[in-house]
Formats: sequence, C-alpha cells, structure tokens
Amino acid sequence: MGIITEDMRQIVTSAKLAFVATVREDGSPNLSPKGSVRVYDDDHLVFMNMASPNTVENLRQDPRVEVNVIDFLLRRGYRFKGTAEIRGEGDPVYDWSRQWVLNTHGDPIYPCHEAVLIRVDRVLRVDSPAYTFGHANEDGLKHEWAANYGVAYL
Repeated sequence: MGIITEDMRQIVTSAKLAFVATVREDGSPNLSPKGSVRVYDDDHLVFMNMASPNTVENLRQDPRVEVNVIDFLLRRGYRFKGTAEIRGEGDPVYDWSRQWVLNTHGDPIYPCHEAVLIRVDRVLRVDSPAYTFGHANEDGLKHEWAANYGVAYL
C-alpha cells in the first residue's frame, strides 16, 4: 500500500486545479496553477507541462516540489511533498498523461511538452478552520459553498 489514499485520489480528481511550488535558481519560490495534476499510482502524482517552462526549468535545477490540492466546496485537501522527474515522449508516464489530456480536451488543443512525475514522500492534510473549530461538517460546508458559488453539488 502506497502513501496516496483513496480520499487523496478523490480530492485530486474533484479539485480540478492544483498549485505546484518549486524553487527558483535564486532560492525564491515559484507557484504555478496546474489543471492536469492526476494520481498516477499509489506513490506518484503527475502533471503535463502544457505551458510551464519556468516550473520545468526550476525542477531541472532542483527537483523538490510541493503540490497543494483543495476541493473548494469541501474546504479541505492535501499538501503533497516530493521529488519530480521530467518524462518525455515515448515514456509510459508521458503517454498516460498525454492520453488523459486527449480524453479530457479532445484533439491536442494544448501542447504536451513533458510529463512531470512526482514521487510523493510526505502528505499533510489541509482543513478549513470550520472543521478545526467544530463549526461545520463536510456535508454542511459543501452545500453552503455550492450555494455561495451558485453550483449544484452532486
């Protein structure tokens, strides 16, 4: 059994957007939104480099990475810390990620430069203070925030 649980998988799938933090050459942080973060297996996340030249260059210099994924209606998520590897065409990770892009968006309207495979070493849970201080439960929060955004939550 790996580090990524079924709940983590569900949060990554439902969130639709993640934020990837890398370290620039000068040591300063770089934070970049990614719409292609997926769970690859029980120990790895992956995202496709469609428009992320700075993120990929940072990872070539320093492979340390953190991915923050929050389901905005549930008001909870995870911080995944690990090490990244860049994978190119012909690699099974790249092929798997590119197929997801094609299945999700149809013809390649987005370029698929490289896949970034992240070995997850540590996971930290992120919860809204509403959970921490006992003011709400998950079902109540999802309905409240769905109403705030004017969306139906199934």
